[in-house]
Amino acid sequence: LFRSRKDALESLLGPERAPGAPLEQRHRDLARSAQAMYEEAFFAMLRALHASYQCPRLALSGGCAMNSVANGKVYLNSPFQSLYLPAAAGDAGGAIGSAMVVARQFHNGEPQVANRERFVMDHAYTGPQSSDEEIRALLKTRAADLAAENCATQRCDDETALCQTTAQAITEGKVIGWFQGRMEWGPRALGNRSILGDPRRADMKDILNLKIKRRESFRPFAPSILREHVHEWFEQDDDVPFMMQVFQVREDKRPLVPATTHVDGSGRLQTVHAHTNPRYHRLISAFHALTSVPMVLNTSFNENEPVVCRPEEALDCFLRTKMDVLVLGDWMIRR
Repeated sequence: LFRSRKDALESLLGPERAPGAPLEQRHRDLARSAQAMYEEAFFAMLRALHASYQCPRLALSGGCAMNSVANGKVYLNSPFQSLYLPAAAGDAGGAIGSAMVVARQFHNGEPQVANRERFVMDHAYTGPQSSDEEIRALLKTRAADLAAENCATQRCDDETALCQTTAQAITEGKVIGWFQGRMEWGPRALGNRSILGDPRRADMKDILNLKIKRRESFRPFAPSILREHVHEWFEQDDDVPFMMQVFQVREDKRPLVPATTHVDGSGRLQTVHAHTNPRYHRLISAFHALTSVPMVLNTSFNENEPVVCRPEEALDCFLRTKMDVLVLGDWMIRR
């Protein structure tokens, strides 16, 4: 069945592009046309939905809700005034959704008759985490590997100093592996399993691809921006905690952050709050104090593999790539 469908698609659209093969104009045309047709159908459905129910609030889920470009145009192409997009909009989100349903129906094993207090998932930091003792033991075990790479390791007990030192390294063009707290639930790296860079550097995308990512040139890197500054840098002002919407960067700001501004002037932003990720917010605030830019470049902590989950995976990725600095909890490892 797959073979017959593949043959039919190739007869209509041409042969599939092999991994690593150069991008041709027809590949660009197909991608653009597919997006345009999706948006045409998507916005027609939204307008019909609003006409039927007259509700100003919209929640989306399913694989299509991962289309951040279309999501970023909802307010511009429909009457909806509020949009909620979960951190894991695809099939994986069913697990946490099911748990939330049961949690509302039962409390301490007893059925609940009255509605319980409404829960809003405003962050995705629900995955595994590692203790300081585990990180310390890992660094001790891998001391020889670190020494072979001429790495210096230190523990920083002062969070402010840790964030300021990391922010300074970002301003110097360093590539930072940032491993903190609980892993994100969903496909996006949201500041706990992230690789960070300076959004002001036009060459940062090339640096990241050369040192670590080695991915297609057309794929943009995302800005993590302090929520309170979104209106100053983007043409739309909305909360995007899960990096699920693409907004246009204000035209006068685009030259200031070329590494996180796509060729069409857009950015797939993540808004960062002090109450949901205080350490990441403090880091970006430190970078803002140094540069007057309230955002950092954020991409997933991996090298063409699943995003790192455990500290040993983060350390392995750091050692086999050309990353400059690794921050594991309170520990900083520098080449």
